[in-house]
Amino acid sequence: MSMSSSSLQFQGIALATSQRPHLSPIPHQSMDSSCSSMLELKQYHCQLIKLSLSTDNHVMGRLIKFTAISQNGHLPYALQLFDTMPHPDTFLYSTVMRGFLLNKLPKSCLLFYSKMLGDHVLPNNFSFPSVIRACSVSNAVQQGKQIHAHLFKFGFVSDGFSLNNLIHMYVNFQSLDEANKVFRNMDNKDFVSWTTLISGYAQWGYVDEAFELFELMPQRNSASWNAMIAAFVQSNRFHEALALFDRMRAENMTLDKFVAASMLSACTGLGALEIGRWIHEEIEKRGVDLDSKLATTVIDMYCKCGCLEKALEVFKALPTRGLSSWNCMIGGLAIHGKGNAAIELFEEMEKELVAPDSITFVNLLSACAHSGLVEKGRHFFKHMVEVHGIEPRMEHFGCMVDLLGRAGLLEEARKLIDEMPMSPDAGVLGALLGACKIHQNIELGEDIGRKVIALDPHNSGRYVILANMYANSGRWEDVANIRKLMNDRGVKKVAGFSMIELEGVVSDFIAGGMTHPEAKEIYAKVDEMLQSIRVVGYVPETEGVLLHEHDNEEEEKEKPLHYHSEKLAIAFGLLKTEPGQVVRISKNLRVCKDCHQATKLISKVYDREIIVRDRNRFHHFNDGKCSCNDYW
Repeated sequence: MSMSSSSLQFQGIALATSQRPHLSPIPHQSMDSSCSSMLELKQYHCQLIKLSLSTDNHVMGRLIKFTAISQNGHLPYALQLFDTMPHPDTFLYSTVMRGFLLNKLPKSCLLFYSKMLGDHVLPNNFSFPSVIRACSVSNAVQQGKQIHAHLFKFGFVSDGFSLNNLIHMYVNFQSLDEANKVFRNMDNKDFVSWTTLISGYAQWGYVDEAFELFELMPQRNSASWNAMIAAFVQSNRFHEALALFDRMRAENMTLDKFVAASMLSACTGLGALEIGRWIHEEIEKRGVDLDSKLATTVIDMYCKCGCLEKALEVFKALPTRGLSSWNCMIGGLAIHGKGNAAIELFEEMEKELVAPDSITFVNLLSACAHSGLVEKGRHFFKHMVEVHGIEPRMEHFGCMVDLLGRAGLLEEARKLIDEMPMSPDAGVLGALLGACKIHQNIELGEDIGRKVIALDPHNSGRYVILANMYANSGRWEDVANIRKLMNDRGVKKVAGFSMIELEGVVSDFIAGGMTHPEAKEIYAKVDEMLQSIRVVGYVPETEGVLLHEHDNEEEEKEKPLHYHSEKLAIAFGLLKTEPGQVVRISKNLRVCKDCHQATKLISKVYDREIIVRDRNRFHHFNDGKCSCNDYW
C-alpha cells in the first residue's frame, strides 16, 4: 500500500502536531529507566542518527514504544519515527496500533492493521488484541469477524489473550452465541475468559444464564465473584446478591473495593443499614482504598438506608471531595426533606470553587420541591443558567413542575411546560398530574392524564391517578372506562411490598401476606397497634382506593387497609426490637395516606422513631409527627 503511517492521522482524526501538541494521558510504560520525557528521547534519537542506528528496528523500537504508549510520549512523533523505517517489523506495527487504541483512535488502529498486511508484514499474538479491541470499541462488526478469521489464518487460534478479547468483542456486539462458541472452543479458559462471558450475559439481561455459568467455574477469583454479585445488583435482585456475598465470605475471599461497591449498592436497594455499616467497617479495617467512587457509594448507602448523620460524617471526613460526593450528599439531604440544609451545602460547594453540573441542580431543585421552597426553587432554576451556564434539561423542568404543582401553582406549572424548548416527557407531565390529584383539579388533570397515559401506556400508576380523580368527582362511568382500558392493554399493577432489616436479615412483606414464619404474631401485633391508635383518634383513610390499588399504585383494595405491607413491617419491627430502638422500613411504592397517618400515631403511642423510605423520599415519624409535614 502507498499510504504512509503519518497520513493516517489526517483521516478524520486530525493528529497534526500543530493542532494537538499533547494527547490525552495514557497508561505509563517507559522506554527505558533513563528516559522520562520527550526532550530526553529526542536527544537519544539524535545520538542514534549519529551512530547510524536510526533505521535499526530493534533500537528504534524502544523509541517508538515510548512515544506511542508512554504517558509522557507523543503519538504523532511515533508516527514520524515509524515513517523513517525502511522495513518496519511486526513489533513496530503492533506498538503503533496499541498507541492508536490507547489514544482512543480505534479506526486508525484498524487502518494501520490493513497497512501492515498490505506491506506483507505478518501479525503475531501481540498484534491481535489491539485490533480486536479496536473492532469492539468502534462497533466494527464485519471487520471483527474478519479479524476472527485471521486468527485461524495466521495460526493464533489458541492464543488465550486474543480469544479473551474476541469474547469481549462479541459480547459488545451483543452476539452472545458467537461469544459462547469462542469460549467453548478454548482449550485453556482462565479467570478472564469466564468472567468476561458472565459479565456479557448479565450486561444484556441474561442473569440466570450468567449464574449458571458462574456455578460451572472450577475456581473463582475476586473479579468473578464481583461480576456475578454486580449482575444481581444491576437487575435489582438484591437478596441473591446478599446470599452470594455470604458464600464468598464463607470461601474466605478478600473484600476489595469492587465487591464492596457492589454490595453497598445491594444494601442501598434493600435498605439494609446494618449490613452496609458492616461493609463500611470492613473497608476501614482492611485498608481498602476509599477512592472518590467508593466514598460516594458509602455516602449514598447511608443516605438511602435512613442514616443521614453517618452519611454527613463520612462526607465531612473525606480529605478531598469530588463532584460526585457533593452531588450525592445534596441528593441525600433532598430525599430526607432537608431542603435548607441542601441549599447550605450547595453554597458551601460554590465557596470551595467546585463547579456544579446538571445533576447538582436536579438534586437541588428536588430538595426545594420536597420542602416546599418555591422561591428558592425559582432562584436556583435561573441561577444554574445565569451563573453556571447550564441549560435546563428535562429533569430540571420535571423538578420545577413538581415544586410548583405541589404548592398549588398549577397554572404556573402548566405555563412552564408550554414554554419548554422540548416536548415534555411522561415524567414532567406525571408531576403535574399528581399535583392535579392533590389539589383536585379535575379539568386540568383529565387533560394531562390523557396525555401522560399516551406517553407512558404501560405504567399502571398513570391510569390509577386519573381513575381516582374521576371517582372523587363521582364520574363512575369514566372510572369503568379506565379499568377497561387497562385490561385491554394488559397493564399490570406494580406489587407493593415493604422490607425491614433486623440483625442482618432482610424480611419482605406484602399486603395480607401470610408466608412469614411468625405471621400469626405479626398480625396480632397489627391488631394491637390499630386498637391503640384508635384510642388517640385514628380513623382509616379510604379515599383513593380504586382499581385494586391506592392513589399511586399501592396495595389492593380487597386487602384491608390495616394489613398493608408497611404496617406488617412496622409490627414485626416492634416485636423484634427493644423499646426506644429506631424502626427502619423500606417501601417500593409511595406510602399511602392511611399508612402515613397510622404511622404518625404509632410513633406517638409506642414512643418510637420510625423511618420509612418510600419510592420518592424519606419520612421520619416521631411523637405523632412526620418530617415531611404532610407535604409529600
